[in-house]
Amino acid sequence: MSFQLDAVGLGYPNGHRALRQITLSAKRGERIALIGPSGAGKTSMLRLLATSLRPSEGRIEVLGLSPWELSAARLRRLRSRIGMVHQAPPLPPRQRVVTAVLAGRLGAWPGWKSLLSLVYPLDTTGAGDQLARLELADRLFDRCDRLSGGQLQRVGIARVLYQRPDLILAD
Repeated sequence: MSFQLDAVGLGYPNGHRALRQITLSAKRGERIALIGPSGAGKTSMLRLLATSLRPSEGRIEVLGLSPWELSAARLRRLRSRIGMVHQAPPLPPRQRVVTAVLAGRLGAWPGWKSLLSLVYPLDTTGAGDQLARLELADRLFDRCDRLSGGQLQRVGIARVLYQRPDLILAD
């Protein structure tokens, strides 16, 4: 099972109820599209599945685990197995594209390798391969602020593909 939501609700501190009694599940390999108007709670539900938000009610299981019953270290490991493609990727403008893509493995790499890769990109071939799939191989060493909005979105997708997550969520 990739994920399961059972009677999940989400309320924000300002009193807004983003989700009410959502029950949904997906098996490994299944693809689901959420369609609805702006403000319907689609992004909130994806953030719950990515374990960046905790539900106000109900139960969530992601990749066979109940996130809010895990230790902090196990929750970090679970999060490293979930890839999130954002509407507007959180890419620092002055960051190089290669570094942005390699950041997909930060959750799996030891700390020393992550730090070293910021100075000297350790897997330019792997990053280039993912960018080539999205027709951006020629932008490998460009800065993110030199790319169009659509190119930035594709860099965000390349990062998730490079991550090789067990679950991909796309907003």
